[in-house]
Amino acid sequence: NMANRTGNYTAFYVNEPFSESNLGAFATEDFVTYNQLRAWKGQDSSFPFVDSHDKTYNVRDNSDWESTLKPRLHERLNKSKNIILVLSSITKSSRALREEIDFGINTNGLPVIVIYPEYKEKSDIWDNDKNELKKTIKDLWNNLPIFRDSMNKVPTIHIPNNKALIEKTLNDSDFNVATKCRPNNYHYPI
Repeated sequence: NMANRTGNYTAFYVNEPFSESNLGAFATEDFVTYNQLRAWKGQDSSFPFVDSHDKTYNVRDNSDWESTLKPRLHERLNKSKNIILVLSSITKSSRALREEIDFGINTNGLPVIVIYPEYKEKSDIWDNDKNELKKTIKDLWNNLPIFRDSMNKVPTIHIPNNKALIEKTLNDSDFNVATKCRPNNYHYPI
C-alpha cells in the first residue's frame, strides 16, 4: 500500500559490523550526513525527514545477514517513499548497500535523492558549460555500480549537501514513490 510509505530510507556506506555506540562511527563521513538529517529533524520537527531507521539503525550489526539484517532492511524499504543515498569518495559497494539500492530501486521503484557530502554548492554538481553533471560526480557512481546501473529506472536527483536544497527535495512529490515523475537524472539549475 503506497499510503503506508512515509519514510525516507537513508542508505550509506559504513564498515561492517557497525555499531552506533562505536566512536569511530562519527568519523565516517557518510554516517555523519545521516546524523545531520536526524539533527535537523531534532531541532525542527517540521523538517521533512521521516527516518525509516527511526527506532534504531541496526541494519549493519553483527546479526545474521539472511535471517535478520536483509529482512530488516527489506521491511524498512517496503515502508519508505524514497531513498536518500549518501555518496562520497569513501563509499564502498558493501553487501548491505548493494542490497538496499537493488531492492529499493529494482523491486520497489523508489526514487533516489543523492546527497554528495563533499560538495556544498549546486555548481559543484552541474557543469553549465557542458550542460551535464560534472565528471567528479559521475565518477563517484563507479563506487556503487548497482546504483550507477539501476538509477535510470527511477527519478534520481543529484544534490549538494545543502540544507535548503535537501529540505526542498524532501518536500518534492516528484521524488515520492506514490507520485513520482518520470525516470531521469535531475539536478537544480545554477
